Amino acid sequence: MTDGHDPGKRFAEFPDIAALEPAPAEAAVPDRHGLPPEIVLTAALPLAACGGGGGGGGGAPPAAVVPPPPPPPAIVLPTGPEATRFLSQASMGSSRAGIDNVAAIGFAAWLDQQFATARTVSHWDWLVQAGYNNAANIDNENGFDPVMWRQLIASPDQLRVRVGMALLDFLVVGIGGVTSGWRQFAVAAYVDVLMDGAFGNFRTLLTNISTNAAMGYYLTFLGNRRANAQTGAVPDENYARELMQLFTIGLLRLNADGTVQTGAGGQPIETYTQDDITGLARVFTGWNLDSSDATTPDRLRRPMANIASQHETGAKTFLGTTIPAGTDGANSLRLALDAIFAHPNVAPFVSKQLIQHLVTSNPAPAYVARISAVFENNGSGVRGDLRAVVRAILLDVEARSVAIADAASFGKLREPINRLTGWARAFNAGSASGLWNTIGDTSSTSNRLGQSPGRSPSVFNFFRPGYTPPNTAIATAGLVAPEFQITNEPSVIAYVNYMAGLVPSTADFRANYADIITLAGDSTALVNEVDLRLGARLSDATKATIRGAVDAILATGANGPANRVYTAVTLTLASPEFLVQK
Repeated sequence: MTDGHDPGKRFAEFPDIAALEPAPAEAAVPDRHGLPPEIVLTAALPLAACGGGGGGGGGAPPAAVVPPPPPPPAIVLPTGPEATRFLSQASMGSSRAGIDNVAAIGFAAWLDQQFATARTVSHWDWLVQAGYNNAANIDNENGFDPVMWRQLIASPDQLRVRVGMALLDFLVVGIGGVTSGWRQFAVAAYVDVLMDGAFGNFRTLLTNISTNAAMGYYLTFLGNRRANAQTGAVPDENYARELMQLFTIGLLRLNADGTVQTGAGGQPIETYTQDDITGLARVFTGWNLDSSDATTPDRLRRPMANIASQHETGAKTFLGTTIPAGTDGANSLRLALDAIFAHPNVAPFVSKQLIQHLVTSNPAPAYVARISAVFENNGSGVRGDLRAVVRAILLDVEARSVAIADAASFGKLREPINRLTGWARAFNAGSASGLWNTIGDTSSTSNRLGQSPGRSPSVFNFFRPGYTPPNTAIATAGLVAPEFQITNEPSVIAYVNYMAGLVPSTADFRANYADIITLAGDSTALVNEVDLRLGARLSDATKATIRGAVDAILATGANGPANRVYTAVTLTLASPEFLVQK
């Protein structure tokens, strides 16, 4: 900052985000938009009175007069702040034009627009177009960070990207654990599977991730062989375990509302045993790449093939299901995934995690139950329809009610990735060269975000869905706060410092403030506009603090207006209200 302004002095005025204390949730209050899951309109027809002559008359009674049905209730369009709040849950961030679009057409119509928006360029195709399939890149990760950030920041299919990243948060593959050559292509192909399947059926997605080369490398079942009695070798159990534990049914049996089922003595009931893992692991034998040609990355994009001589031909028993002896690899996989998909835990397990990643870390059981019901049946008898599930999550009264949002227990800590993309999309940031190679790996917790897309350090993601920061008011209240697992004093300072340098950057990757710098002379208008675009929902006290910092900078001179904008943006990005998505 110039003109004598020291942003560090202002950052100290904000309370530590780790000290935010949840309060008991308020009762659910339907909002003013009349959302479909919560409202049933009933039209009662008046009884037709019998008219005509006296008793004994033989004439037919006069026809009943049925009044026309009442007009449908007027659609109440969202305000600008309501539109921004919706986009905070449904996108990676939005420009003023995007906010105005939602305010003009409403939530449901915006969802329809997004469901109809095709992907532009896949991760794989962009890497090829940019020349990363050159032989020099066989043994490195070149191109991976650029291709990931490009889609998160610039792709128009906003909802698909947000849902795809939510899926990547629990159907995890991280590039650091992929041991193949061309690993940037391998993980790009995996993320493409998630993006392409974000609005499809979860059962189809299970097949596609289970035959994906990157997943085969990451969870070590690629090249997995059947048991060998002579050597004592047994099939690798890694994928079988994580497929159940992390991807589909979890460790404990669940009710439809996501609460844990208990048995004798009130103890939770486990969903599977070691025998189930061993039996299921036999399914994932014989799977390998369909070609030995490593001179190009192409085989990493195609589904793995099953090699009959390496596949376990004996019976495979797990989760109360037995796949008969002699069943080939492809049919064993189909039958296994059918059995897992039919498990009653899948609907609440998947539904709750999607709610947590999109809307709130602690959804009410009734919210989970409503979404689970949609997962079980989309209204047309189809199970696992992710499009219907996503629509239901984002239009549910618990997601849309501002009264519910104001409860201290509602909401979630924004992932660091989403903080950066929220800023970038709000202010039309992009790569001037189109190469997207400025941002890079942002995993460092000492000088960057502490999180980077596609770089999860383990199959357990950057954070666990059930994580609770110990010795905090959050823990005392019995709540979870998953993203706090990667949040601490050094990571908070690193994030603020990193964004303070990125906001005014004039490097290849930079924002465009042309449509907001005209407000620089009016600190109230400027702070309100920044608040709206970032969806921070700033308190009056925080707005006053930021205005004070802005007003301390001259609005004149060559750099004054720009520095006032940078200050308003940076301090909003550092505010507790922005860091907690409500």
